[in-house]
Amino acid sequence: MSSTSTSDLLMTAKNLKLVFKTQVFRPWTLREQFIQIAKNPLDLLFDRRDRWSVLDGVNLEIRRGDRVGLVGVNGTGKTTLCRTLAGFYMPSSGALKVHGQVRAVFDTAIGIYPDLTGRENAYLLASLMFPTLEKEHKALVEEALEFSELGAFLDAPYKTYSNGMQARLCLSMVSSRPADVLILDEVFDGADQFFREKISQRIVKLIEKSGAVLFVSHSSDQIRRVCNRVIVFQKGKVAFDGGVEEGLSFYEKSSNPNQ
Repeated sequence: MSSTSTSDLLMTAKNLKLVFKTQVFRPWTLREQFIQIAKNPLDLLFDRRDRWSVLDGVNLEIRRGDRVGLVGVNGTGKTTLCRTLAGFYMPSSGALKVHGQVRAVFDTAIGIYPDLTGRENAYLLASLMFPTLEKEHKALVEEALEFSELGAFLDAPYKTYSNGMQARLCLSMVSSRPADVLILDEVFDGADQFFREKISQRIVKLIEKSGAVLFVSHSSDQIRRVCNRVIVFQKGKVAFDGGVEEGLSFYEKSSNPNQ
């Protein structure tokens, strides 16, 4: 990576670890039950020693201008990493420093009330996603609603929308304003094919205007289109951090042992 000034540094993670404590049912034998009761009666049904290491010593820097494609097989910890970087999870150990505003989009339907109309939900989403832009909410919402092309359906209950219509409303709102650090986790899921290209162009413009972007996708074409850097995540660790083509090649080879 090319060197830049420290003022361009928007996010730093050093030896970031996250361990989930799980309780797993154990089918004890009669002998094991007696031993366990003697040790701790509360552990008769649940083994409280189980630990699940989701993030295992993650080190990374995100700088202004970075458009990072985060790739990895399902279950490797990509979304957990993004949620931790966004402040949704507290790391078990390590250090995370963030400079600037972080906006993360994991589920485009979060904050939705199905019984309310599309228009009413749009205003709720504006309050949730852009709390510091209260004076701009009306203009922001109306622009997004026009972009969604939902027309008369905007005043119909959200629960009557098809999956494609729901995606149109939510994606139009999500893509309304840039951020210092923008985290996008599979944001195109659910969009119908007629709207996908239109929203893709809007998301690309959003990415261009944001300070830095962490973009989670299984689409190599999308990664190539918007990213200048790729991180391959494997078993809770950064396995590769570098150029786009090199990263995608590394991911394809590592995820397909037959190659």
